[in-house]
Amino acid sequence: MEYIQNMRKLIGHETLFTVGCGVMIVQNDELLLQHRIDEDSWCIPGGVMELGETFEETAKREALEETGLSIDRMELFGMYSGEDCYAEYSNGDKVYSVQVIFSAHSITGKLLQKGEESR
Repeated sequence: MEYIQNMRKLIGHETLFTVGCGVMIVQNDELLLQHRIDEDSWCIPGGVMELGETFEETAKREALEETGLSIDRMELFGMYSGEDCYAEYSNGDKVYSVQVIFSAHSITGKLLQKGEESR
């Protein structure tokens, strides 16, 4: 996130290009969703790629940070780009975020019920 903070100092609220990675965690035919505190929305675990990370590393890091679960094995689900990938946050920051989504059926760890970003 340091990269994004540094870029915001340079470009202010102008559109920033980012790459987001997420994981659809499926167990017993159920999809894990998290309730994001900042946006009051339901979504899969995921977040923004840090410099030097691979798509897979980003997805696994974000899943662990947000859920406490380690992803053992995952498969590419889809890649998303286009007009629907523009967003503007409540603070006025604008982004264009390409999304890389994985599905995971093999996980370990204990699910966190509340975190910094979700509840």
